[in-house]
Amino acid sequence: MPDHVTQQADLTSIMTSPRNWTGQRLRAALPCAKCPVRVRPITAILARAVLLLGLLAAGFSAQPALAFEGAAQSAVSGPGSIAAQDASAPSATKTPPMAAPQHARRASFEQEHASPQARHVANWVVDSRDNRSLPFLIVDKADARVFLFDATGRLRGAAPALLGLAQGDDAVPGIGNRKLSTIRPEERTTPAGRFVASLDKNLHGEEILWVDYDTAIALHRVITSNAKERRAQRLDSSSPSDRRISYGCINVPVKFYENVVSPAFTGTNGIVYVLPETRSARQVFGSYDVEEPAQPQATSQAAPEPTELQAAR
Repeated sequence: MPDHVTQQADLTSIMTSPRNWTGQRLRAALPCAKCPVRVRPITAILARAVLLLGLLAAGFSAQPALAFEGAAQSAVSGPGSIAAQDASAPSATKTPPMAAPQHARRASFEQEHASPQARHVANWVVDSRDNRSLPFLIVDKADARVFLFDATGRLRGAAPALLGLAQGDDAVPGIGNRKLSTIRPEERTTPAGRFVASLDKNLHGEEILWVDYDTAIALHRVITSNAKERRAQRLDSSSPSDRRISYGCINVPVKFYENVVSPAFTGTNGIVYVLPETRSARQVFGSYDVEEPAQPQATSQAAPEPTELQAAR
């Protein structure tokens, strides 16, 4: 028991039991019971009686002072304030206040429209802190949109995105080392998963956000060099199917990249969650609804450190 609680309990015991306290003082003044009794002169007996009466009176007059001292000790070192509790009650018996219930944390999408799966994953990220206090970005392949959040789960921006032509959640093994001309249409997927992303440069010296180096998947400004693909016009389309055109990389509007993505990832890594379209988010991420108890999470996938630069697709 802490010293201040012991002192306060002792003082409270004294304040509530004046007879016991006075008895202790009387016993201290009387001869020891183990000592031999000797006959004393009558004057000595009268003097001792006067002394005992004085001690008795002093004991009762000291009680208010002791009560004040106990209250002061409680106010300085005891739990709680003296204004909030009776000084005569031992603080050690006070029931500690109940902790406030922990509420589920959710991501803030502001006024942006988002699919149920995007909200599910974003809320899980914030509630479980799976983003490890880093900014994170959600790529919703079903809606062909991206949502970028700060480390606390507050939306910093959203935009349409161009994604891999083919549906699917897995990349063809070794595809990151192949030439674009050898990649067949059915192989042009944007793989689903959790990736540690960071800003870097491609072979042309342009800044991109590397998502998965092994499969050469990056998020970058929309590429408009091939006029036949009409990528800029596809970004403006209201149909998600029109935005499935890339070899697997994630193309976003130029202003969104420069004003939202680049500042958010400058000087820090971040997490990119590419939502699946052939499996559930629970299967890919081990996610849960924030109203439900947390389930064991799947092993997080981290991108290895780049060893060389590859061209963005």
